Amino acid sequence: MAGHSILYLSRGDVERVNLPMQEIIGALEVMFREKGEGRTEMPPKPGIHTRPDAFIHAMPAYIPSLESAGIKWVAGYPRNIEKSLPYISGLLILNDPETGFPLAVMDCTWITAMRTGAATAVAAKYLARPDSSSVGIVACGVQGRSNLEALSCIFPVKEVKAYDIRPEAALAYAAEMTGRLGVKVDAVTSAEAAVRNLDIVVTSGPILKHPTPTIPAGWLAEGSFASLVDYDSYWTGEAMREADKLATDDKAQMEYTRCAGYFRDTPEPYADLGEIAAGKKPGRESDREITITINLGLALDDMATAILIYRRAIATGIGRELPL
Repeated sequence: MAGHSILYLSRGDVERVNLPMQEIIGALEVMFREKGEGRTEMPPKPGIHTRPDAFIHAMPAYIPSLESAGIKWVAGYPRNIEKSLPYISGLLILNDPETGFPLAVMDCTWITAMRTGAATAVAAKYLARPDSSSVGIVACGVQGRSNLEALSCIFPVKEVKAYDIRPEAALAYAAEMTGRLGVKVDAVTSAEAAVRNLDIVVTSGPILKHPTPTIPAGWLAEGSFASLVDYDSYWTGEAMREADKLATDDKAQMEYTRCAGYFRDTPEPYADLGEIAAGKKPGRESDREITITINLGLALDDMATAILIYRRAIATGIGRELPL
């Protein structure tokens, strides 16, 4: 091991790499096709739970075509907001697929945010109407921001309705995202106003094992698409059963999570995004279909993103070499 070192990338370093959302979406679409063809490796993520509705997950994955292998050790703690701490924290380790030696250790906060938005965009590419121009955001946190940014990369977004249980958060979100994306974003005072009559809906609150869902059947418009980033925390079973197609990013992981006590009233998915991206299962087949995806967040998403960050960091001299 003499002379071997790893690249350490802090959260600031990862952000300075400035990997564009469009590139992350492209990498995830490649990854989902590879997954659909059976050319990736990813076990369901195990975890520990030290507080109610909190998790610390181990997420390993390997994407041979991208030469990316590694693991993310990530925590999600809903009550961190009370301590002025982010909901998500953790580290990601990249390994050399040939030798197994670690190549890099990097903060995973930015990666988790961006790849989750990108996964919604990939799902929407196949399941939403191509002319979708209105978006509803329920929960105006990190994921509300990254999901809207990603959707704006591939859809002609003209109107956004944003709701949060904290009205001040929705107002701040509306001002920020209007400025960032040049899209009209209006803060609304109810979840219903951020769901009804909109082409695309994203809910991204905390993931809850025993939720009290507030979105009933009848709110989603004909021809709409919804991304349930927070699992089923906002959605009643009746609302999800209205979908003509309900997909997920990984059926095995969804079943694993269901066995752990989540998704008690959630329908079985008809396909995962890998099958859809690889053309093995149909995406949207008519303008009238209601479609939903429940993306659980995959280690494959992280590895597809992290390898791009690592290579760009090496090329631009960002980060610090540390001896092993």
